[in-house]
Amino acid sequence: MDTTKKKRALRRSTIEALVFLVILFTVSAVLANKMGGANLVKTIMNTAHDLLLNTVFYLMGITVLTGAMSKLMSEFGVVKLLERILRPLMKPLYNLPGVSALGAVMTFLSDNPAIIALSKDKTFSSFFKKYQLISLTNFGTAFGMGFVVIVTMIGYGHLAGALIGLFGAFCGSIISTRIMQRSCLKSYPELDSPVLEEISEDEPEEIAEEGKKKDSIFMRALNALLDGGKNGVDLGLQIIPGVLIITTFVLLITFSAGDGGYNGSAYQGVPILPWLAEKIHWVFEWLFGFNDMELIAFPMTALGSVGASLGLIPAFNSAGIIDGNAIAVFTAIGMCWSGFLSTHTAMLDSLGYRKVISKALGAHAVAGLCAGVIAHFLFLLISLI
Repeated sequence: MDTTKKKRALRRSTIEALVFLVILFTVSAVLANKMGGANLVKTIMNTAHDLLLNTVFYLMGITVLTGAMSKLMSEFGVVKLLERILRPLMKPLYNLPGVSALGAVMTFLSDNPAIIALSKDKTFSSFFKKYQLISLTNFGTAFGMGFVVIVTMIGYGHLAGALIGLFGAFCGSIISTRIMQRSCLKSYPELDSPVLEEISEDEPEEIAEEGKKKDSIFMRALNALLDGGKNGVDLGLQIIPGVLIITTFVLLITFSAGDGGYNGSAYQGVPILPWLAEKIHWVFEWLFGFNDMELIAFPMTALGSVGASLGLIPAFNSAGIIDGNAIAVFTAIGMCWSGFLSTHTAMLDSLGYRKVISKALGAHAVAGLCAGVIAHFLFLLISLI
């Protein structure tokens, strides 16, 4: 029996290796046939190098500044104030306890996994029923890296577009959370039960414990800025693989040679993605207002990493295809999806609910598309006023 299992495992691994090699060879052959083998390798290296110097370090500068600001806001009670202001909205909009507003604020200022740290806190989770706690993965992800995304978009001179996109992401978060809750209760009615013994929501002491502030205001501010900046550096380092690997590949199948032909320069490639998008161009034009099919690369990349998708913006900006509508749609989809394909599975697995992973992914995919559509039509409406 063991021998049979070993043979099956060996056969399976051999097939996987062969399939991988066939796919790798096919993709490489298609690109090399169009660009030239040497130019393909040079373009990959030059694109990754340019992304590292001109995009990653720019994004890291933003994450350091936003990290410092978010820590400062937390140190002086702004986060707690925002949580209390937003708390009354949680039940009618999301069917979640008021304390879940803290999760939205924390993920907005940091990244998706911040919601898991809260979910595992017994005091925090005691406010929830099981299906509500599970839906926090969708709720928190819809705000992941929101501060970084918005500041980046504003940096390109589109404040109105970024704010419209924020509203679109907000709508997407409601859609995702509600669909997730509904599908969980429909398939697993037993999840409609408390996680733990409920306690009063008026005093979530362990969640917002203030402690004794012994240091002076100056030292507290200085320490908060430095600690937050360090967290920003960590976040900046974490996005490097996504930007260099995912963005390089996406750019390679998005842009063409340009006027000078293929010469190994950065940001050259074979426009496979726009070619595919052109086949159903009317869908993207109507839903998102994309006039250039190269823009579809942003939402495709945001599925795996919003940091990587932000790495596409400089190239789009240089190509002159960015406008206020694109920024609005990018902000909405980038915030709402924020790389959920690469985090949702691990987040739900850490909570012990693998069985609802497919439902979470489906709900969030629909919500991200809705967020982009809402941002597009809201931008059109405001433009007409």
